Amino acid sequence: MPDDPKWEAPPGSWASSAARRRNMQAIRSRDTKPEQLIRRLVHAQGLRYRVAARPLPDLRRTADMVFRSAKVAVFIDGCYWHGCPQHYVAPKTNPGYWSDKVLRNMERDRDTEQKLTEAGWLVLRFWEHEPSDACARKIADTVLARRLGLRDS
Repeated sequence: MPDDPKWEAPPGSWASSAARRRNMQAIRSRDTKPEQLIRRLVHAQGLRYRVAARPLPDLRRTADMVFRSAKVAVFIDGCYWHGCPQHYVAPKTNPGYWSDKVLRNMERDRDTEQKLTEAGWLVLRFWEHEPSDACARKIADTVLARRLGLRDS
């Protein structure tokens, strides 16, 4: 048990301490506040979507919002985990590991975008700090335009 002073990280775990492990386990990979707010605003405009779904069944990656009929995948990226050019600050603890982790995330984001684009999908990416109403408006406008056959929107 992590609260036990004799607790050790499980074999193969990179957690440096019980406190760090608890902290990392508490970080949400979906349903963050920015995601929830944007989803609420898009839903209020009458649009329906899949949450945390795979746009392509063979691709082991999920988008935050998926509009299958319009082939639009939406990602709301956290500034730290995806390397926001405005807000990312390299960590002071174990910087090599965490900087590499963020770099791998950014590379995976580019790869995901390329694979979806090649499959005919439009990828919309937003940073968590962007105004939610502007993001929701852009999503709704794009999805509606693609549904009307204006695929280059």
